[in-house]
Amino acid sequence: MKIVVALDSFKGSLSAKRACQVVAETLQAHQPSWRIECVPLADGGEGTAEALIDACHGQWRQVKGVTGPLPKMTLDTSFGWLPDTATAVVEMARASGLTLLPREQRNPLLTTTYGTGQLMAAAMAGGARRLILTLGGSATVDGGTGAARALGWRFLDAAGCEVPLGGGALRSIVVLQPPEVTLPPVEAWTDVRNPLCGTNGAARVYGPQKGADEEMVEELEAGLHHLADLVERQLGLSLLDMPGGGAAGGFGFGARAFLGAHLVPGAQGVMSTVGLERVLADADWLITGEGCLDSQSLQGKVVGEAARVARSRSAKVAVLAGRLLLNPTARQAAGIALGEQTMQPGMTVEEAMAQAEPLLAAAARRLVDGLAGG
Repeated sequence: MKIVVALDSFKGSLSAKRACQVVAETLQAHQPSWRIECVPLADGGEGTAEALIDACHGQWRQVKGVTGPLPKMTLDTSFGWLPDTATAVVEMARASGLTLLPREQRNPLLTTTYGTGQLMAAAMAGGARRLILTLGGSATVDGGTGAARALGWRFLDAAGCEVPLGGGALRSIVVLQPPEVTLPPVEAWTDVRNPLCGTNGAARVYGPQKGADEEMVEELEAGLHHLADLVERQLGLSLLDMPGGGAAGGFGFGARAFLGAHLVPGAQGVMSTVGLERVLADADWLITGEGCLDSQSLQGKVVGEAARVARSRSAKVAVLAGRLLLNPTARQAAGIALGEQTMQPGMTVEEAMAQAEPLLAAAARRLVDGLAGG
């Protein structure tokens, strides 16, 4: 029997690579005759570069002195390099990510994507012929203007001066001034489908988790709407309602408007690059999973997309998740035959995260009989 183990990361506790290893080692210990292949996955957020590097025999390239989420913050970070195709994988969370800031410093009026643009510029200087920009885990709501500025765009106020970095300055922009430099092809991989503005937009849905109070959310919403109006009037691009435009604080919108990017659903991009469909061609089972399985897991995220690919290859699907919040009927409708939760009754989320590895191994052991009998 062949089993493909293709999990996303368990955010804050296990990388996708380690989660797959834990499950594979557990299954192999109980069923030595099974053929098990690991394919770590991601959805365009954190962990995407690592998944692509592992699958494509890539490496990390270090960049020193990059601007962090706050304009006066600098850090040393890296981007992924896939040598066979001269592709750079720039994961914005590594320069402009929410986890880079302590809670008390999170303020999307001030935070910027400038450092992500610096990583892209470094990749271009290093010979990149293609750029994959992964949008997820951001601390920002600046519509991607910071990254665009690092790549030569200018955002001018009524006096012809550069506006400050950060989401709080968007309403001050009067003129969008493009650079002369030409970028290589850019793909922006998104893990959400939200538009730029509105009830489901970047500011109202994601602003609060990045440190915005109600007043700040409305200021950011107005700024993003103003930016969209400028882009339509000055660049001739109508992107206000574009699916994925609200990703990473509007960076999906900015990537399309200022970098000419093609937006790609992140999970699909990863699965295509790592060849999941090919690996599943002769598989009996796919085991996938993530930290929390809920209705959002079926909306373009790893579990839903992996299950779809598995069904197309006639492989059965099992899910391992920290928490199974999707009821059995919904799981069955999604083609998920087996499911195990790692978190035990009476356990807090913090306790479950602290014991993530042994809990995942125990859940994988509980799957063995179901896989064998399936």
